[in-house]
Amino acid sequence: MPERQEVVRGCTGWRWGAWLLAALLLSVAPALSASPLQGRDYLLFGHATDQQAPVRACTPEMRERLQERIEIPPPAGGWSGAPQALEVFNAFHGEVMIHQGERTVCGHAQDARTRDSRFRAGTGMVAVPPAGSMAPIEVSWERPLKPGWIPVLRLGAPSPVQQRDTARLLVRTSCLAVALALALSAVMGFLSTRSRDFLFYALVCLLMMLWQAVFSGLSGYPRPWLPIGNAAPQWLVAMSALAYAALVWLMWWICGGWRRFPALRTGLRWLSALLLGIALLAPWLPFAALSVVAVWLDHGFAVACLLSFAVGVWLLRRRDYNAMDGIIALLPLLAMVLADWLHAEWLVRYRIEVIQLAVSWFLIISAFSLNRSLDLLRRQRDEMRQLADTDMLTGLPNRRAGLRQLERHMQQSRKDAQPLAIGFLDIDLFKQINDRFGHDVGDEVLVSVANALLGAVRSRDDVIRMGGEEFLILLPGAGADTALPRLEQLRDRIGQQALELRHDGLVITASIGLAEMQPDDDMAALLRRADNAMYRAKRGGRNRVVDARTEPDVI
Repeated sequence: MPERQEVVRGCTGWRWGAWLLAALLLSVAPALSASPLQGRDYLLFGHATDQQAPVRACTPEMRERLQERIEIPPPAGGWSGAPQALEVFNAFHGEVMIHQGERTVCGHAQDARTRDSRFRAGTGMVAVPPAGSMAPIEVSWERPLKPGWIPVLRLGAPSPVQQRDTARLLVRTSCLAVALALALSAVMGFLSTRSRDFLFYALVCLLMMLWQAVFSGLSGYPRPWLPIGNAAPQWLVAMSALAYAALVWLMWWICGGWRRFPALRTGLRWLSALLLGIALLAPWLPFAALSVVAVWLDHGFAVACLLSFAVGVWLLRRRDYNAMDGIIALLPLLAMVLADWLHAEWLVRYRIEVIQLAVSWFLIISAFSLNRSLDLLRRQRDEMRQLADTDMLTGLPNRRAGLRQLERHMQQSRKDAQPLAIGFLDIDLFKQINDRFGHDVGDEVLVSVANALLGAVRSRDDVIRMGGEEFLILLPGAGADTALPRLEQLRDRIGQQALELRHDGLVITASIGLAEMQPDDDMAALLRRADNAMYRAKRGGRNRVVDARTEPDVI
């Protein structure tokens, strides 16, 4: 009956899905039926506006926070008179001010509305200095949170500078989209498997998405959707602490440390609690303390990457090939750590994009490893279920699995109005075979009879070992009149098995009781009639098939 209930629930779900689909089609039918482009070869939407382009005012309070300042001098002989585009990338928090001549632009790293609309990955300005002018371009920004996390400035013609800005924005948004897609996929996996591993992974992906949004500035694009404001340093430290805690757990798991060193789980829990405490305290820490904490967080994460990688390599050398996923996942992160220690220019130039791509790669490989691990667990579970439902000697379904198969056939028979016959078989004098020839020969007889039975049915699941020397044969679609000659042929075939086993004096016969399902039969009644018919065959002299419809005195 559980399978029947599952079918009913599935049908109910489909009905609800059909009603929802019908309601959706009815709601969009007016829009689908409208044809505004019929007979036209263009589409114009929007309307004229009198709104002026917003100008970000550089207030004195802003200027006081801009503690770092440089001047970009003009080339020898002065500016050429052509437009000059300058964009400032990787200013992770606070204001950026660009000034040239009479033009000044200010922009906030976490609020895209305050920046020139031609630049989205950073704060930029397009200036047109008069030809021969010697006035420099001045750039000011707030003090960086961590040493080495310095702004990157790009100067050039407007078109290539804006194209590279667009490319940076595409990379950043794509990485956020990858994290979100992986989180949604993990949620679907959780709903289908109820595995908490999927739920944990979904939470990690969402956390990675928020963390990337904070340090890439996408939390303020196209308008702020996180309440960061001027508290970007606090947000950076808090989100980094949470992200590192999640990543350390995940990399330790994917590299194999979780299963090989279970004693270290307590240490990981204490480390996670410490990082959570740092995240909670970050809003109240002064800037100097935040800077120190941020540096130590990076160093700790680098050490965790190296340790996890080392554990993965060690396990791989011990032929634990599951650790290969962790090694592959950590390679970009390790390359980033080494480049940071070596002060590589390419990392300084593309720090945000490199971090996001490395994290996205790690999440993708982790998702692959998670799904593969769960597939392995499913296969192991299916194998255990198969073992639990299979008779180890003959390979036939055991009694529990056989009764489920019989219940399915009975339900299908009633649904399709088709007959169903069963044969209850018992090997004659099997105890004497065991006593005379030994249990090894008895086992050979059971296997031989099982093989003979399998040759008489269409599906392997329709022959069941009920226990001992008893077997059940299911004949869906066959009535008693059709099943009787088939069972007689099967009885003759069983009698010939002794010749194949080649044991002098061995005789194998079987008594079979035949019963056909009646409209008011339940499974117990059908089995009882077949069992009674089999015992009548025993009492009638063995080695025969008895139809349950015959009267007892016929034998």
